[in-house]
Amino acid sequence: MTDTERQCLLTDDEVRSTGESNVKIPELGGVDNGPSPTCVIKDQQKTSYRRIASNTLMLYIRMLVVMAVRLYTVRVTLDLLGSVNYGIYNVVGGVVAMLSFVESTLTTSSQRYFSIELSKGDLKRLGQWMSINITAFSLLILCAVVLAETVGLWFVNTQMTIPAERMTAANVVYQFSILAFCVKFFSIPYNALIVAHEKMSAFAYISIVEALLSLAVVYLLSLATWDRLIVYSILTFLVSLCIASAYVIYDRRHFAESRFHFYWNLKDIRELLGFSGWHFYGTLAMAVRSHGINILLNLFFNPIVNAARAVAFQIYHAVSHFSGNFFTAVKPQIYKTYAAGEYEAMQKLVLRSTVMSSLLTSLLVFPILANTPYLLGVWLKEVPEYTVLFTQLVLVNGLIDCTNGPTIAAALATGKIRRYQLIVGTLIMLNLPLSYTALLLGAAPQATMMISILLSIVTALIRAWLLRSMLGFSFSCYLLMFARLVTASLLIAFILYMTAYNRADSLLAFIVFSALAALLVVVVYLFVAFSRSDVKAIIKMIRKKKR
Repeated sequence: MTDTERQCLLTDDEVRSTGESNVKIPELGGVDNGPSPTCVIKDQQKTSYRRIASNTLMLYIRMLVVMAVRLYTVRVTLDLLGSVNYGIYNVVGGVVAMLSFVESTLTTSSQRYFSIELSKGDLKRLGQWMSINITAFSLLILCAVVLAETVGLWFVNTQMTIPAERMTAANVVYQFSILAFCVKFFSIPYNALIVAHEKMSAFAYISIVEALLSLAVVYLLSLATWDRLIVYSILTFLVSLCIASAYVIYDRRHFAESRFHFYWNLKDIRELLGFSGWHFYGTLAMAVRSHGINILLNLFFNPIVNAARAVAFQIYHAVSHFSGNFFTAVKPQIYKTYAAGEYEAMQKLVLRSTVMSSLLTSLLVFPILANTPYLLGVWLKEVPEYTVLFTQLVLVNGLIDCTNGPTIAAALATGKIRRYQLIVGTLIMLNLPLSYTALLLGAAPQATMMISILLSIVTALIRAWLLRSMLGFSFSCYLLMFARLVTASLLIAFILYMTAYNRADSLLAFIVFSALAALLVVVVYLFVAFSRSDVKAIIKMIRKKKR
């Protein structure tokens, strides 16, 4: 192990005693002029960690409700609509969702600028950024609608594999998908403001309301006597409208800076567009990987394959909420730590949050991987072909992708992301041509996911390598941490495959095997994935709780 790698395992006290780190920690002693800089930094970090823990707890309450409802509603919706209609809804809606790369770009931009201005305490400036974002979002909604009603409409009606008798329903679904996109898009600055203020309880309450509305949609769909695909698209739009309105109303009641006033500053616009433009490229790449592959599968196969992929991704999205909720709580702290110039603390936060994201995702991924056939058989009345394999592959891909959030936030915090997005975005974009080539040569549908897994590993490492020049982060520290995560995952997978894979044949057996798998994940992570300093911190925290 090199000296740099050994430093990654040292505690703060060990770093001070050895003097081997480039982390500048002032020495204690001298004249007593109040709390030392070290104590102040540690107190700030403790406060940040407590806030992250509190916000994560609120988001997990939200996640448990949303996940349970989502899994139930997917099961009932697939049964009510049938595989063909469900596949049509997802692939047609996916054409509109291709525009979501613009949504994701401005969401991240909003959160970055809002968090940085809040860390400075400049509410006037925050209000100006809010107004600029609302104006920019409104203009982009108009552009997106024009694009969707021209190129998108042509593509749906002339290029997609949709049964002729379902074309009218598909067009109605498409129009309501556009409307749902518009209202969700408009609410994004308000959503981002809540994240910047770290008011995660608002997310929890609104999401629980959204979950209840989703249950209402399923109930009303079961009563529908008209075309259920059309009814489902209308009801889904109404839910989007209600939730978007809830975010706007909450912000206007709690944050004065959310009230729109026309503000136009050319310098700010150039800065926002400069940041958003390159981030746009990165999020476009993610949209191509997600929705582009879905459309590609439709061109080569049929809506049933799209339905199988849609079911697999519903499970993936439910699982990704575990790490996603944690990352939502961590992201504002990464932005604010950067704004304060505390780069060493920022690197420490990135590394620790990456391991925690991986652990939280693994707690769900491995129990599902070990019992996928049983789980899908119980969950769905009709299991579309390829669903089991798609689910397992997409969960493996998700286990890799869950490590990216902290490094992405660290890069975006700098605002100088041209080279970063150009390299990473291009690598992600390769999913489409490589998948197209594989399918053209006669590969099975799952080849697209295997290609995605390989590219995800490469891009995860490239992201960390780029942070070396952007922020002076130690790539060897990240590589050591990533190697520990891979080793832990392979060890867990091997043990589960040899002892518990596909053994569940009843609900009790499923619960027992899942609990044992989760316990195995925790034990392996403690001994393999976590660094020595992290384990010591966990033990110290447990001892304090017992007192």
